[in-house]
Amino acid sequence: MAIAIDRIGDSRDQLGESPVWSTREQALYWVDSLAGRLHRLQWGSGRREDWAVPAPVGSFGLCRDGGVVLALADGFHRYDPATRATTLLAKSPVQHPDVRLNDGKVDRQGRFLAGSMHMNLAPGAASRGALYRLEADGGVTTLAEDIVTANGPCFSPDGATLFLADSPRRVIWRLDYRDGQARGRAPFIDLAALDSAPDGATVDAAGHLWVALVRSGEIGRFDAIGRLVQRIAMPVRHPTSVNFGGPGLDVLFVTSISASHRLQDPAPEAGGVFAITGLDAQGIAEPLISR
Repeated sequence: MAIAIDRIGDSRDQLGESPVWSTREQALYWVDSLAGRLHRLQWGSGRREDWAVPAPVGSFGLCRDGGVVLALADGFHRYDPATRATTLLAKSPVQHPDVRLNDGKVDRQGRFLAGSMHMNLAPGAASRGALYRLEADGGVTTLAEDIVTANGPCFSPDGATLFLADSPRRVIWRLDYRDGQARGRAPFIDLAALDSAPDGATVDAAGHLWVALVRSGEIGRFDAIGRLVQRIAMPVRHPTSVNFGGPGLDVLFVTSISASHRLQDPAPEAGGVFAITGLDAQGIAEPLISR
């Protein structure tokens, strides 16, 4: 089966991010980080709903009870689509005007992780960026520090390995994630040779890591030992994040940028969401947050 890339819907996000497939709703969620919009697209009907949320929103996770946890600038917040109310759950341990939460993902145990980014970082200065986990009791655990821009957190199929990108450093790390800890951070993929920073990522059922190559306009697929096995050229300059979904979890959804702070794409399809089919790969259903 040949690979096909199709735009779905007509959204044009400034900074599309965090695609999440809801298996129970058969719907795709994602956000426009800068505009402060949470989108939901029903797969069968193509009907789209939009909710205004505080901006910038780095990422989100879906909850078992129908709510949403947002990674906002200052910390973790709960959003209720039914009432449109936003409630603070926990502040980030680092409160600084140049530090905000960014990309996140729900782990296999139903806990939401989000990394932060340190903007306007002076050359040679220590970064205050980190990776955090929101606990069921409302506490926040720091899992990793010294990160400039955290992106693409995702997990091996068994949940025992955590992958985490630092975009300005053009590296994807792997960490041992057993026993609720994140230990032994080590380089897994060096993106410098591909002339791109890594952005959002996911892992398929076979253990392959898929990552948006935000500066080269491609999606990269890496095998379980970090070897590049596939590159897919996108019809837009700046893809931002990826995740599997669709009824068979065999569609790779890709978000993109039209006008971010540093990246611009005037193409009519820029900022759209794309569905890649024919990949001969299947994803893993995203866990729901247990709260």
